Amino acid sequence: MKTFLKIGKFVLLALFLFMAIAPLYWVIVTSLKGDREIYSYPIKYWPQSFNLDNYKYLFQISNFGIYFRNSIIVSLVASFGALITSTFSGYALSRFRRKRTKALFLLAMYFTQIIPTYMIMAPLFTIFAGVQQTDSLMALTMVYISVMIAFSTIMGKSFFDRIPIALEEAAMIDGCTKTQTIFKIIIPLSLPGLAAIFSFAFVNIWNELFLAVMLLNSDSKMTIPVALNSFISKAGVSWGVLSAGIVVALLPTMIVFAFAQKYIILGLTAGAVKG
Repeated sequence: MKTFLKIGKFVLLALFLFMAIAPLYWVIVTSLKGDREIYSYPIKYWPQSFNLDNYKYLFQISNFGIYFRNSIIVSLVASFGALITSTFSGYALSRFRRKRTKALFLLAMYFTQIIPTYMIMAPLFTIFAGVQQTDSLMALTMVYISVMIAFSTIMGKSFFDRIPIALEEAAMIDGCTKTQTIFKIIIPLSLPGLAAIFSFAFVNIWNELFLAVMLLNSDSKMTIPVALNSFISKAGVSWGVLSAGIVVALLPTMIVFAFAQKYIILGLTAGAVKG
Protein backbone atom coordinates (compact mmCIF):
# COMPACT_ATOMS: atom_id res chain seq x y z
CA MET A 1 0.00 0.00 0.00
CA LYS A 2 2.83 2.40 0.89
CA THR A 3 4.46 1.67 -2.46
CA PHE A 4 1.28 2.63 -4.35
CA LEU A 5 1.02 5.83 -2.31
CA LYS A 6 4.62 6.74 -3.12
CA ILE A 7 4.03 6.05 -6.81
CA GLY A 8 0.85 8.13 -6.72
CA LYS A 9 2.67 11.05 -5.07
CA PHE A 10 5.48 10.79 -7.60
CA VAL A 11 3.02 10.82 -10.53
CA LEU A 12 1.15 13.83 -9.11
CA LEU A 13 4.38 15.74 -8.49
CA ALA A 14 5.61 14.87 -11.99
CA LEU A 15 2.32 16.06 -13.47
CA PHE A 16 2.47 19.29 -11.48
CA LEU A 17 6.10 19.85 -12.56
CA PHE A 18 5.15 19.29 -16.21
CA MET A 19 2.24 21.75 -15.96
CA ALA A 20 4.56 24.35 -14.41
CA ILE A 21 7.44 23.92 -16.86
CA ALA A 22 5.52 23.33 -20.13
CA PRO A 23 4.27 26.95 -20.58
CA LEU A 24 7.75 28.35 -19.82
CA TYR A 25 9.34 25.90 -22.26
CA TRP A 26 6.85 26.82 -24.99
CA VAL A 27 7.42 30.57 -24.48
CA ILE A 28 11.20 30.14 -24.76
CA VAL A 29 10.92 27.94 -27.86
CA THR A 30 8.48 30.35 -29.51
CA SER A 31 10.82 33.27 -28.87
CA LEU A 32 13.54 31.42 -30.80
CA LYS A 33 11.38 30.71 -33.87
CA GLY A 34 10.78 32.77 -37.00
CA ASP A 35 7.25 33.84 -37.98
CA ARG A 36 6.85 31.06 -40.55
CA GLU A 37 7.91 28.39 -38.10
CA ILE A 38 5.61 29.74 -35.38
CA TYR A 39 2.54 29.36 -37.61
CA SER A 40 3.68 26.17 -39.35
CA TYR A 41 1.62 22.97 -39.25
CA PRO A 42 2.20 20.36 -37.93
CA ILE A 43 3.41 22.09 -34.79
CA LYS A 44 7.16 22.00 -34.22
CA TYR A 45 8.14 21.52 -30.60
CA TRP A 46 11.76 22.43 -31.24
CA PRO A 47 13.01 25.15 -33.63
CA GLN A 48 14.82 23.94 -36.73
CA SER A 49 17.30 26.80 -36.33
CA PHE A 50 17.63 29.26 -33.49
CA ASN A 51 16.38 32.67 -34.59
CA LEU A 52 17.23 35.77 -32.53
CA ASP A 53 15.28 38.21 -34.69
CA ASN A 54 12.59 38.56 -32.04
CA TYR A 55 15.15 39.68 -29.46
CA LYS A 56 16.78 42.04 -31.98
CA TYR A 57 13.38 43.59 -32.64
CA LEU A 58 12.86 44.10 -28.92
CA PHE A 59 16.02 46.10 -28.29
CA GLN A 60 16.66 47.69 -31.70
CA ILE A 61 13.20 48.69 -32.88
CA SER A 62 10.72 48.63 -29.99
CA ASN A 63 12.87 50.49 -27.39
CA PHE A 64 12.47 47.57 -25.00
CA GLY A 65 15.64 48.67 -23.23
CA ILE A 66 13.88 51.88 -22.14
CA TYR A 67 10.87 49.90 -20.91
CA PHE A 68 13.20 47.57 -18.98
CA ARG A 69 14.97 50.52 -17.37
CA ASN A 70 11.65 52.11 -16.38
CA SER A 71 10.46 48.86 -14.79
CA ILE A 72 13.71 48.40 -12.89
CA ILE A 73 13.62 51.95 -11.49
CA VAL A 74 9.94 51.84 -10.52
CA SER A 75 10.12 48.33 -9.04
CA LEU A 76 13.27 48.94 -6.98
CA VAL A 77 12.23 52.37 -5.66
CA ALA A 78 8.67 51.24 -4.86
CA SER A 79 9.84 47.99 -3.26
CA PHE A 80 12.35 49.77 -1.03
CA GLY A 81 9.76 52.43 -0.21
CA ALA A 82 7.21 49.80 0.81
CA LEU A 83 9.89 47.88 2.73
CA ILE A 84 11.07 50.88 4.75
CA THR A 85 7.54 52.02 5.53
CA SER A 86 6.25 48.57 6.44
CA THR A 87 9.31 47.89 8.63
CA PHE A 88 8.46 50.71 10.99
CA SER A 89 4.67 50.32 10.75
CA GLY A 90 4.95 46.55 11.27
CA TYR A 91 7.20 47.04 14.28
CA ALA A 92 4.85 49.64 15.77
CA LEU A 93 1.85 47.37 15.23
CA SER A 94 3.69 44.40 16.72
CA ARG A 95 4.58 46.31 19.89
CA PHE A 96 1.22 48.08 20.20
CA ARG A 97 -0.34 46.97 23.50
CA ARG A 98 -4.01 47.78 22.99
CA LYS A 99 -5.39 44.56 21.56
CA ARG A 100 -8.69 45.98 20.31
CA THR A 101 -7.02 48.85 18.48
CA LYS A 102 -4.43 46.47 17.02
CA ALA A 103 -7.19 44.14 15.83
CA LEU A 104 -8.99 47.05 14.15
CA PHE A 105 -5.81 48.11 12.36
CA LEU A 106 -5.20 44.56 11.13
CA LEU A 107 -8.82 44.20 10.03
CA ALA A 108 -8.58 47.45 8.06
CA MET A 109 -5.38 46.27 6.37
CA TYR A 110 -6.87 42.88 5.50
CA PHE A 111 -9.91 44.67 4.10
CA THR A 112 -7.73 46.60 1.65
CA GLN A 113 -6.54 43.30 0.19
CA ILE A 114 -10.02 42.26 -0.97
CA ILE A 115 -10.68 45.49 -2.89
CA PRO A 116 -10.30 44.83 -6.65
CA THR A 117 -7.76 47.01 -8.43
CA TYR A 118 -10.28 48.32 -10.95
CA MET A 119 -12.31 49.90 -8.13
CA ILE A 120 -9.49 52.28 -7.21
CA MET A 121 -8.43 53.10 -10.76
CA ALA A 122 -10.97 55.90 -11.37
CA PRO A 123 -10.30 57.75 -8.05
CA LEU A 124 -6.54 57.46 -8.53
CA PHE A 125 -6.73 58.77 -12.08
CA THR A 126 -8.88 61.70 -10.93
CA ILE A 127 -6.40 62.58 -8.17
CA PHE A 128 -3.32 62.49 -10.39
CA ALA A 129 -5.09 64.20 -13.30
CA GLY A 130 -5.94 67.04 -10.94
CA VAL A 131 -2.23 67.64 -10.25
CA GLN A 132 -1.19 66.85 -13.85
CA GLN A 133 0.78 63.72 -12.95
CA THR A 134 -1.01 61.15 -15.13
CA ASP A 135 2.07 60.35 -17.23
CA SER A 136 4.71 60.18 -14.52
CA LEU A 137 6.85 57.33 -13.26
CA MET A 138 7.01 59.10 -9.91
CA ALA A 139 3.22 59.02 -9.61
CA LEU A 140 3.18 55.32 -10.52
CA THR A 141 5.86 54.62 -7.92
CA MET A 142 3.86 56.42 -5.23
CA VAL A 143 0.77 54.37 -6.13
CA TYR A 144 2.71 51.10 -5.93
CA ILE A 145 4.17 52.02 -2.53
CA SER A 146 0.73 52.84 -1.14
CA VAL A 147 -0.77 49.65 -2.57
CA MET A 148 1.97 47.41 -1.14
CA ILE A 149 2.20 48.96 2.34
CA ALA A 150 -0.81 47.18 3.88
CA PHE A 151 0.16 43.58 3.16
CA SER A 152 3.85 44.31 3.73
CA THR A 153 2.96 45.69 7.17
CA ILE A 154 1.02 42.53 7.96
CA MET A 155 4.02 40.43 6.95
CA GLY A 156 6.40 42.64 8.92
CA LYS A 157 4.26 42.42 12.06
CA SER A 158 4.32 38.61 11.94
CA PHE A 159 8.14 38.64 11.78
CA PHE A 160 8.55 41.17 14.60
CA ASP A 161 6.13 39.18 16.78
CA ARG A 162 8.75 36.42 16.92
CA ILE A 163 11.42 38.68 18.40
CA PRO A 164 11.14 38.65 22.21
CA ILE A 165 10.61 42.03 23.85
CA ALA A 166 13.13 40.87 26.49
CA LEU A 167 15.92 41.45 23.95
CA GLU A 168 14.92 45.08 23.59
CA GLU A 169 14.64 45.54 27.34
CA ALA A 170 18.09 44.01 27.88
CA ALA A 171 19.60 46.32 25.24
CA MET A 172 18.00 49.37 26.81
CA ILE A 173 19.30 48.34 30.24
CA ASP A 174 22.79 48.21 28.68
CA GLY A 175 22.39 51.82 27.56
CA CYS A 176 20.87 51.58 24.08
CA THR A 177 18.20 54.06 23.10
CA LYS A 178 14.97 52.93 21.45
CA THR A 179 16.30 53.94 18.03
CA GLN A 180 19.59 52.09 18.56
CA THR A 181 17.68 49.01 19.69
CA ILE A 182 15.64 48.99 16.49
CA PHE A 183 18.60 49.44 14.14
CA LYS A 184 21.17 47.30 15.99
CA ILE A 185 18.99 44.42 17.21
CA ILE A 186 15.50 44.28 15.73
CA ILE A 187 16.30 44.93 12.07
CA PRO A 188 19.36 42.58 11.91
CA LEU A 189 17.28 39.79 13.45
CA SER A 190 14.49 40.48 10.94
CA LEU A 191 16.61 40.41 7.75
CA PRO A 192 15.08 37.12 6.45
CA GLY A 193 11.61 38.55 6.89
CA LEU A 194 12.58 41.85 5.29
CA ALA A 195 14.00 39.96 2.31
CA ALA A 196 10.68 38.14 1.95
CA ILE A 197 8.79 41.46 2.06
CA PHE A 198 11.07 43.04 -0.55
CA SER A 199 10.84 40.05 -2.88
CA PHE A 200 7.06 39.89 -2.58
CA ALA A 201 6.74 43.61 -3.32
CA PHE A 202 9.24 43.53 -6.21
CA VAL A 203 7.55 40.64 -8.03
CA ASN A 204 4.07 42.11 -7.66
CA ILE A 205 5.16 45.57 -8.79
CA TRP A 206 7.21 44.20 -11.68
CA ASN A 207 4.21 42.27 -13.06
CA GLU A 208 1.52 44.91 -12.41
CA LEU A 209 -0.35 46.05 -15.54
CA PHE A 210 -3.68 47.78 -14.87
CA LEU A 211 -2.44 50.77 -12.86
CA ALA A 212 0.51 51.26 -15.23
CA VAL A 213 -1.78 51.24 -18.28
CA MET A 214 -4.05 53.78 -16.59
CA LEU A 215 -1.32 56.25 -15.59
CA LEU A 216 1.27 55.95 -18.39
CA ASN A 217 0.60 57.35 -21.86
CA SER A 218 3.86 58.14 -23.62
CA ASP A 219 6.10 55.47 -25.12
CA SER A 220 9.17 56.66 -23.21
CA LYS A 221 7.41 56.09 -19.85
CA MET A 222 6.12 52.57 -20.48
CA THR A 223 7.01 49.71 -18.15
CA ILE A 224 7.48 46.16 -19.37
CA PRO A 225 3.90 44.90 -18.71
CA VAL A 226 2.51 47.88 -20.65
CA ALA A 227 4.97 47.27 -23.50
CA LEU A 228 4.08 43.57 -23.68
CA ASN A 229 0.41 44.50 -23.73
CA SER A 230 1.09 46.79 -26.71
CA PHE A 231 2.26 43.80 -28.76
CA ILE A 232 -1.38 42.65 -28.77
CA SER A 233 -3.37 44.68 -31.28
CA LYS A 234 -6.47 44.43 -33.45
CA ALA A 235 -4.28 43.38 -36.36
CA GLY A 236 -3.05 40.35 -34.45
CA VAL A 237 -0.51 39.20 -31.90
CA SER A 238 3.24 39.24 -32.48
CA TRP A 239 3.78 35.90 -30.78
CA GLY A 240 7.52 35.72 -31.38
CA VAL A 241 8.23 39.24 -30.09
CA LEU A 242 5.75 38.80 -27.23
CA SER A 243 7.44 35.54 -26.17
CA ALA A 244 10.88 37.14 -26.33
CA GLY A 245 9.62 40.00 -24.18
CA ILE A 246 8.22 37.57 -21.63
CA VAL A 247 11.55 35.73 -21.43
CA VAL A 248 13.43 38.99 -20.82
CA ALA A 249 10.80 40.11 -18.29
CA LEU A 250 11.27 36.88 -16.30
CA LEU A 251 15.00 37.45 -15.75
CA PRO A 252 14.86 40.05 -12.92
CA THR A 253 12.36 38.05 -10.87
CA MET A 254 14.46 34.90 -11.34
CA ILE A 255 17.58 36.79 -10.21
CA VAL A 256 15.78 38.17 -7.14
CA PHE A 257 14.62 34.72 -6.09
CA ALA A 258 18.00 33.12 -6.88
CA PHE A 259 19.86 35.49 -4.53
CA ALA A 260 17.14 35.84 -1.89
CA GLN A 261 15.70 32.30 -1.90
CA LYS A 262 17.35 31.31 1.38
CA TYR A 263 16.13 34.42 3.17
CA ILE A 264 12.67 34.21 1.61
CA ILE A 265 12.15 30.66 2.90
CA LEU A 266 13.45 31.58 6.36
CA GLY A 267 11.30 34.68 6.43
CA LEU A 268 8.11 33.01 5.30
CA THR A 269 8.49 30.10 7.73
CA ALA A 270 9.38 32.46 10.58
CA GLY A 271 6.35 34.58 9.89
CA ALA A 272 4.03 31.64 9.50
CA VAL A 273 4.65 30.06 12.92
CA LYS A 274 4.57 31.93 16.19
CA GLY A 275 6.86 30.48 18.84
